[in-house]
Amino acid sequence: MSRTHSCNALRPADAGKTVTLAGWVDTKRDLGGVTFIDLRDREGVTQIVFNPGADGIQEVAQRLKTESVIQVTGVVRARTAETVNPKIGTGAVEVAAASLTVLNTCADLPFPMEDDKADKVNEDLRLEYRFLDLRRPRNLGLLKLRAQAARSIRAELDTQGFLEIETPTLFKSTPEGAREFLVPSRVNPGEFYALTQSPQQYKQMLMVAGVERYYQMARCYRDEDLRADRQPEFTQVDLEMSFIDREDMYRLIEAVLRRTWKETLGVDIPTPFPRMSYREAMDRFGIDKPDTRFGLEIRDLTDLFKGSAFKVFAAAANAEGSVVRAINAKGLADITQGELTNLETIAKAAGAKGLAFIKCEAGEWKSPIVKFFTDAEKAELKARLNIEDGDIVFFAAAPWEQASTILGRIRLESAQLLRARGRMTLRPDQYNFLWVIEFPLMLWDEEEKRYVSAHHPFTAPVVEDEPLLATDPAKVRGQHYDIVLNGVELGGGSIRIHNPAVQKRVFEDVLKIPQDLVESRFGYMLKAFSYGAPPHGGIALGFDRVVAMLAGRSSIRDILAFPKNQAGRDLMADCPGPVAPRQLRDLRIQVTEEAPKPKA
Repeated sequence: MSRTHSCNALRPADAGKTVTLAGWVDTKRDLGGVTFIDLRDREGVTQIVFNPGADGIQEVAQRLKTESVIQVTGVVRARTAETVNPKIGTGAVEVAAASLTVLNTCADLPFPMEDDKADKVNEDLRLEYRFLDLRRPRNLGLLKLRAQAARSIRAELDTQGFLEIETPTLFKSTPEGAREFLVPSRVNPGEFYALTQSPQQYKQMLMVAGVERYYQMARCYRDEDLRADRQPEFTQVDLEMSFIDREDMYRLIEAVLRRTWKETLGVDIPTPFPRMSYREAMDRFGIDKPDTRFGLEIRDLTDLFKGSAFKVFAAAANAEGSVVRAINAKGLADITQGELTNLETIAKAAGAKGLAFIKCEAGEWKSPIVKFFTDAEKAELKARLNIEDGDIVFFAAAPWEQASTILGRIRLESAQLLRARGRMTLRPDQYNFLWVIEFPLMLWDEEEKRYVSAHHPFTAPVVEDEPLLATDPAKVRGQHYDIVLNGVELGGGSIRIHNPAVQKRVFEDVLKIPQDLVESRFGYMLKAFSYGAPPHGGIALGFDRVVAMLAGRSSIRDILAFPKNQAGRDLMADCPGPVAPRQLRDLRIQVTEEAPKPKA
């Protein structure tokens, strides 16, 4: 055996045993002629003691570089009371080395391996040497956490009677969604697969096939611009159920998440989760995935400014569909000019022409717009927004959704500024789960002059709203639900359309997809639905986001084994890259712009 125990297994009860350990040299110390090595493997660390002797192993140990791989055989002995290390599980024992085998040496390290130092290293360098970065116990711990979360989710779904079924990764192109990765077919020249954005259509076919309860840890692909919570390839906990309604889905996902949090973090999550309509979320928080751990809620002031002398607010207050809204960023009146300019930039990116504000300092309201307000308007503002010394109020005057979005972004940025000043504290162990429901089924696309699906075209309308499909699609609510945690959307799903006539009507009459296009893209679905499709619905949880939230990480790159960087590159393997001309020729593909030559 190359080892008898892991480096986290030995305890005082093992004293006197002869053991063999193997792992990496974590640290090395020479004290009083004795060499100490902390030997590390995936499970933990054990101190090895090398005493001077005729066998010469201490001299070998002294020459070892950290991160070299060794095997040690020796006798376990208890440490003296004053040398016990309570920070590690094996801190009460050590191994007196009798033999040492060097299994492999380590080259000069590109960066220090200690967490506090490695975290300061450029991320691209750490991604280039990801095999080293993952050795750090904290990063290995994240992979363990991910594995435990997957076990918990699978266990709960197994308990609930689900079958784990794999669906194809190569699918047909459906370009009305996110941008796809295309895969040329060599045996079908000029034709392409697309890597699946999700198993959406396959899992609905499984419901038609009578599977009734399906799930998989599905690999999905989207060719989109990257950010901290987005990668070109990602994992979904994808599932679908037959003969259910929304209440069944809420109970199921709450059970899955409750078990996952309990088994990974030891945290009991209260259920059922609160629910909030899309309209309420936008109205109060300006976003459809609100972080409810703090206030700074949006208030409507439209009625107050209908007769105002401030023409910008009065015009919005009297225009159909427009509103005047505000938030009080309490305690942020000391905002710097640079921070204020940044907030204005954020507001403009959301469609604002500027960012009106009022500061309250030393009993005085400071703002270019205050001179337009009457004493009555100021008194009403103070009462409605609870304005006190040290506060700053931000306004938006625009159509309802735009005004809400502007202030939603200002709210989040203000919260960050308050946290940086120590005036707002969010506990890392506070988990505010929330269902956001009753989204609009359709959104009007001004560029295409037609309605588009807010979620996807298979989402069923709320039953009582179905007649509005023909007369006012904008007012139709969808049976769509998102699960949100602390301002992060963990996943979303819906009850599906299972009636082929309704699905065809949505495609052709509401979304205005030409009949021939409907047939080419979705003909097989409509055909399948005509053979007795059961009522069904599903959801996809972003597994990477779930694990990131469990780990308290803002970037999903931290909890992936081999992530891409923000440019979509795997720096360790140096890909993507050019391919040989022969490969392109076999696929009948021609690169129209000069590409770099492939490496030998």
